[in-house]
Amino acid sequence: MTQDLSRSHQAKLDETTVILSIPRRAVEGPATYPPTNHGPRPTRPAPFRERARNNKIPAPPRPRTNDRYRSLEQKPTPSTRRVRGKHAAMSRRQRWERRYVRALIGSDLLAGAVAGGATFGLRFGDEVTAYNLWYLVLSALLPVAVLAVLVVSRAYERRFLFVGTDEYQRVFRAGVGLIAGAALVSYALDLDLARSYVLAALPTAFAVAVVLRFGLRKQLHLRRARGESLRRVLVVGHELSVIGITRQLRRERYHGLEVVGACLPAQHDGAVDLPVFGTFDDVANAVDAADADTVVVLGCPELDGVALRRLAWRLERDEVDLIVASALIDVAGARTTIRPFDGLPMMQVEHPRLHGGARFVKDLFDRCGALALLVLCGPLLLGVALSVRGTSAGPVLFRQVRVGRDGSEFRIFKFRSMFVDAEARLAELGHLNEHDGVLFKIRDDPRVTPVGRWLRRLSLDELPQLLNVLLGQMSLVGPRPPLPSEVAVYADDVRRRLAVKPGMTGLWQVSGRSDLPWEEAVRLDLRYVENWSLSLDLVILLRTMTAVVRSSGAY
Repeated sequence: MTQDLSRSHQAKLDETTVILSIPRRAVEGPATYPPTNHGPRPTRPAPFRERARNNKIPAPPRPRTNDRYRSLEQKPTPSTRRVRGKHAAMSRRQRWERRYVRALIGSDLLAGAVAGGATFGLRFGDEVTAYNLWYLVLSALLPVAVLAVLVVSRAYERRFLFVGTDEYQRVFRAGVGLIAGAALVSYALDLDLARSYVLAALPTAFAVAVVLRFGLRKQLHLRRARGESLRRVLVVGHELSVIGITRQLRRERYHGLEVVGACLPAQHDGAVDLPVFGTFDDVANAVDAADADTVVVLGCPELDGVALRRLAWRLERDEVDLIVASALIDVAGARTTIRPFDGLPMMQVEHPRLHGGARFVKDLFDRCGALALLVLCGPLLLGVALSVRGTSAGPVLFRQVRVGRDGSEFRIFKFRSMFVDAEARLAELGHLNEHDGVLFKIRDDPRVTPVGRWLRRLSLDELPQLLNVLLGQMSLVGPRPPLPSEVAVYADDVRRRLAVKPGMTGLWQVSGRSDLPWEEAVRLDLRYVENWSLSLDLVILLRTMTAVVRSSGAY
């Protein structure tokens, strides 16, 4: 009997190995999972290619009882095998990324040419003499110098582009470095270089470069809103994490990550409103089936260091990007550092910069900016005041107690946009509140005057808050200034918003203002508090201009 069992066991060992099938949700269009990366690139059917360009993720149909798994038992034919290397999705992404980088290079050269020509014309006029010929040569070489220092500061590396403030920080550092370098060279070589020319041409060049780069990024965001220039993302993680990250990426399309599928644990129900391309063991083949170019791995114990390293090696062969999502919520990369401890890479998180020299620079920037805007907008302020005074009875300015930094109260100034009895009528309109949080918002509020509607739409009613900024009670950029009644019902984590001064504008305003749900508005304010930087303030100020033009969420 023992010999019979041995012969039976040996016969099973001699049988042909069969590739096991993996769980999946029903996916539109046929697909295969080639076990190797050898052979010519597969030709995908037309429906699959059409879906690859679709900016909406179709909800998969409910699987039938016998349709929960995708069979992988077929051997790949030469027409379905793929050559090792870049696949179609990766090639498409690299094409638009290359075009974007070329546009950045052209805009930076243009910024240097504009700054050099304008400074030379204002400083010396249109006449070339023996004295200013040297400055004409410097003006001609300025675009090349700008391009060179931006290359050195890695302002064209794709990991710093498309989203975030790292790109603008590198441009700012490059500008400071070039100005300091020019000063040192002129001093060391005893060059008779006019300080007015250097202090005008170089800052202008990098300021124009930042503005042009911001314009290019806004164009990219518009294309992404139309479903173009997106990364096709395969998400790996548990169901709840996959659902959460998918909702967030669908809501914020400007990040450029389009979730096209998921890989879930072996024991799962598949109810994630996404095509499921297998388990954690099938990620590499699922990338090919989903036509993805990026894999996002969410926090899960099944993918430990060894498994994640093997996955990175497998994706590296096809040049597919791997992103590991951190469990830290809304902590920017500037506050995180990977440090090796006894050979183990560990992430160290720095505390947010709420005090010290950086905050002094922010206060100085706020007050100087508020003073400059008050001077520039003087005629506009006078015109708005006359229109408010002439169209409805009551004072021009509306004053209200708000809560500032560390819970201190102050009186905020705004142009009056409502009738004088607005506060008395609040109780009778309470049932019409359209906001889901502690705020009270009505899209067609009957208490708003006709002139007030235009003031709110264009955010002109908030211009008197420049006085609050000048007095040090507010900042140009910061969380929304809350009412004492709102602060009284804040949860402990929401009170974190009071760690900094409130602002005239902020992430909450440039992301939709009153159209945002309360939870999202709080998250944006907390993100700003945790990750403040001067470059982030500049980006928000630039985005505020476009938000005012769109008038989204302003009512």
